[in-house]
Amino acid sequence: MKEELLFCPLGGSGEIGMNMNLFGYGQPGDHKWIMVDIGVTFADDSVPGIDLIYPDPGFIVERKDNLLGIILTHAHEDHIGAIAHLWPKLRCKIFATPFTAILITEKFKEKNIDITNDLKIVELNGNVELEPFNIEYITLTHSILEPNGLRIKTPGGIILHTGDWKVDPTPLIGDEINSRRLKEIGEEGVLAMICDSTNVFSAGRSGSELDVRKNLLNIVSRLKKKIIITSFASNVARMETAFYCAEQTGRQISLVGRSMHKIYKAARQCGYLKNTIEPVDPRDAKNLSREKILYLCTGSQGEPMGAMMRISNYTHPDVYIEKGDSAIFSSKIIPGNEKKLYKLHNQLVKEGIEVISEETEFIHVSGHPNREDLKDMYKWVKPQCIIPVHGEHRHMIEHINFAKEMQVPHTVQVQNGDIVKLFPGVKPEVYDKAPSGRLYLDGSINVDEDAQSIKDRKNLSSNGYLEVTILITPKGNIHNNPVISFKGLPIEDIDDFKFGIENAIEKIIKTYKLGNKKQEYNLIDALKISCRKISKEKIGKKPFVNINLVNI
Repeated sequence: MKEELLFCPLGGSGEIGMNMNLFGYGQPGDHKWIMVDIGVTFADDSVPGIDLIYPDPGFIVERKDNLLGIILTHAHEDHIGAIAHLWPKLRCKIFATPFTAILITEKFKEKNIDITNDLKIVELNGNVELEPFNIEYITLTHSILEPNGLRIKTPGGIILHTGDWKVDPTPLIGDEINSRRLKEIGEEGVLAMICDSTNVFSAGRSGSELDVRKNLLNIVSRLKKKIIITSFASNVARMETAFYCAEQTGRQISLVGRSMHKIYKAARQCGYLKNTIEPVDPRDAKNLSREKILYLCTGSQGEPMGAMMRISNYTHPDVYIEKGDSAIFSSKIIPGNEKKLYKLHNQLVKEGIEVISEETEFIHVSGHPNREDLKDMYKWVKPQCIIPVHGEHRHMIEHINFAKEMQVPHTVQVQNGDIVKLFPGVKPEVYDKAPSGRLYLDGSINVDEDAQSIKDRKNLSSNGYLEVTILITPKGNIHNNPVISFKGLPIEDIDDFKFGIENAIEKIIKTYKLGNKKQEYNLIDALKISCRKISKEKIGKKPFVNINLVNI
């Protein structure tokens, strides 16, 4: 039986976020696997009480004895965020460059897991040998330190997995994109390229961090009062720019927000940010005059607990903003966050604070490749096949059209769970389907998308809660009136509402024998249906109903 080379995305295809990709090699039914990235996405208001969502790894958990390792391309949450939650199901080696390794070690510490023996640190442009895979890390540029593409060599051919990247000629921190090595890989022959699709609709180039620095310095130079810059904590080049702007304009800098401190510390540990001024503790920064301080804080997307939101609400213990000060949002407005961000901007403007964002000034560049960047990568790598990932379906279909314009012989459109046979065969194609889905982190427990806890909470969120407690005497009669309580119901006439519920309960109970367990279970179901019906008639809501039968 002939050996085959497979690719299977479990997350990140058909969506932006929670990336998880599998590569398999071997005879049918006996493949060796590697996993590339293990990320999260963040929940929105449609799933109340849920913060993190990650891919369901069930397919590879069943094959964990053949999982050789998890290879991490870089340290963004949508590529590493699920690792401490899902690794205990997999128990395999983890490979990462130094900066990424520090950040995931912190994640495991928070879970009280000692990962020391299983975490292998890979030097930049280093190699990992996991027979039959040879994985070479290729330094790229992105909006975080140490982003890597992966040259995955197998007996069936070479794959280039780009991870997240852009072409930044002046990234400020870290090396430039290793175009020399990418060209060499292209000359060797690349069977397939798995490529970032995020900015495929954007013409031109994604831009350079150096240009952002020049513009931010001009803006900071003209501002006279307190300046608060908010940005993604993970963008260390932007962090260094904030330090640079502060130093050049005679200001001190103070970091605000847990993530900002965590990333700063990790970057320093890896030898970055060595030539910057020392940040001032926010508690000490309060004593500096307004024109002598610049704050760099978290919360650029209007997160409720982010430092920027707390500052604007005047609930931050150490940072106070006032009329005449300036707030600079040096980040992209991520689709879906517009409403809460504009609310935050309006709140600040109403208080007399100048708000500067990417809509008004050139103060942000993306970390993903625009079309001209993509053209460079295609010319260097010259793949025989392109498989777009890291995008919604509209991005990936446009990426396939782009690849055809670039004369790539074969393209494969995938969605999560598709198993692509890259080798052998006339051309790569989807030939099977793996189970895929999402897991929600509900409190500290992993639950499925259709978990009852999620359904109940959605119901509570939309319809409110009604509880009825009925006291039953030893003779099987009702003792006094039922005790009725409720939350989240728009009731105008409480007495009328309670009377309607009591009346319905009394009628239903007469048809059941109290004290008989089987009858009581049926009674509870009947009471729930009736209470929902009465509630719908009186107030237009069908609440979550809980019935308590208490024997006294």
